[in-house]
Amino acid sequence: MWNYLLNQAAMVSRYVPMMALALVAVVGAESAWQQAPDPSHTHRPPPASQPSAPGTRSPSVLELAKRPIALGNGIGSAHDAVATTSKEAQAFYDQGLAYLHSYWWLQAARSFNQALAIDASLGVAYAQLSLAYTELNAPAAAREALARAGTLAARAPEHDRLHIEARAAQMASEDAGRDAGKLAGYRALLDRALARFPADEELWLLRGLAESQDPAERGQGSVASSAPYYEKARAVAPAHFAAHHYLTHVYENTGRVREALTEGATYAKMAPGVPHARHMHGHSLRRAGRVEDAIAEFLAADAIETEYFKTEGVPVEYDWHYQHNIDQLATSYQYVGQMAKAEALLKRSFAISSALVQQEFNKREWPVYLLSRGRAREALDAGTVMAGHRSSIVSAAGHVMVGEARLAIGEYRLAAGEANTALRLMRAEPMGAGLVANALQQLQGEFLLRTGQRGKARPMLEDLARKVRAAPGPDNWTQALFTLESIARSAREANDWDLAGWAANQMVEHDSNYAGSHYALGLVAEHNGETDRARAEFELVRRYWKNGDANLVELRDRQRTKPQND
Repeated sequence: MWNYLLNQAAMVSRYVPMMALALVAVVGAESAWQQAPDPSHTHRPPPASQPSAPGTRSPSVLELAKRPIALGNGIGSAHDAVATTSKEAQAFYDQGLAYLHSYWWLQAARSFNQALAIDASLGVAYAQLSLAYTELNAPAAAREALARAGTLAARAPEHDRLHIEARAAQMASEDAGRDAGKLAGYRALLDRALARFPADEELWLLRGLAESQDPAERGQGSVASSAPYYEKARAVAPAHFAAHHYLTHVYENTGRVREALTEGATYAKMAPGVPHARHMHGHSLRRAGRVEDAIAEFLAADAIETEYFKTEGVPVEYDWHYQHNIDQLATSYQYVGQMAKAEALLKRSFAISSALVQQEFNKREWPVYLLSRGRAREALDAGTVMAGHRSSIVSAAGHVMVGEARLAIGEYRLAAGEANTALRLMRAEPMGAGLVANALQQLQGEFLLRTGQRGKARPMLEDLARKVRAAPGPDNWTQALFTLESIARSAREANDWDLAGWAANQMVEHDSNYAGSHYALGLVAEHNGETDRARAEFELVRRYWKNGDANLVELRDRQRTKPQND
């Protein structure tokens, strides 16, 4: 699936030109770092290798999609009356819609296939199935489903036919990338459909999604102008949960934390048996500073998914959300100082194979964590695994992480070589290069910092800090905090205490409730001989990590408050 993260990649890719301009020749390196190409638009990255256990054959995702499914409970209410005389087919069609709106793609596909098994003439179910297959990285099956929908459209009533046409226009726009004309045509079609069926909440939801510049938008990157359409859908169908889901994304992406918390809580209440509903509420809770409550929601999502895998026999590799959720749970544990739990989860996530390039890219969170704990050799090993990936983008991310580990070890020339390799790989996959852009900029900035080129390093790292802090969405907000923490740590290790202080203050501005923010500030105060300030900051560290691991080095070593001078 990963349209949300692909949308984030698209936003990041807008910064690639700025990053590239900053990529100057590195003094003392074996070769100059070269300019990355500027992608003109994004597209869905190619799927990674399909997972399989040694000596066994896992069922394919299409085989799983055709397995019979029962009507579920606790998944939220969705309804759109379609042209079938079978109440059972209508029920499974509605269930498919509910699963689509919660990004449970495999369950959605199973539900639409079940509806079609009952009523094979239900062309609109094929149209919806094409969307589920698209998100399951089965493009050929998606096109076949849409073609069958088109064949049946001629005999369908106007309502169903308009939904089929809308899906066809959406897919055509997706295939064209960021073609403004195609997207405008899709929006115009939805507007005409709404003029004919103004009480159709599904059309209002689609129109809200279409406000994004990305035609493959599924709601995660919803923009402010999407909100009126979602609000209209909510007014038309108060029992339908999807508007609350998408409004949560709108408010998260626009920094309206209180509204996101309200909508996310409503979504979780209306669909308590859906992992993403619980996960979304966790997002909002974490952003509101209620991290312990967020952990409870992420754990609830994990429990639902774990039971699902057990009862349905679905390999975890086919559920994008499972890995995403444990990543968020892990970083939440990291946030509250429970590193042992964070480490176990990140290690588990790193070991899961995925058919999605985006998910494989996100495995960088494991070496990032290892570096934060001073375990550069282990981070080097993890980065090396990623560097061997068949995807150019995942491999590039791996080489960046290897470069970061080399810097931490003090192997500067080898680090520069890793950056060169990452850039070459980004050139091979220019449309996905934006995913790696910030990480590569950080590597270069820290290289310059550690090799005594502070005048070049600081503006590059300050620019990076501004970009990561400005990126919308709760995941980016958390990752920005850890990026700032990494910059502060690198500055201290390079003995640039002025930059370390600047980065620490950026952390406090970004999130004053994070113990790590005060730890970074306390270290600077301690270095500068500001004993009272250091003592106050370390007291905040102890307060915010009161439930942290007993052996946390940050707590164990901060019993002293004497200034440390060079």
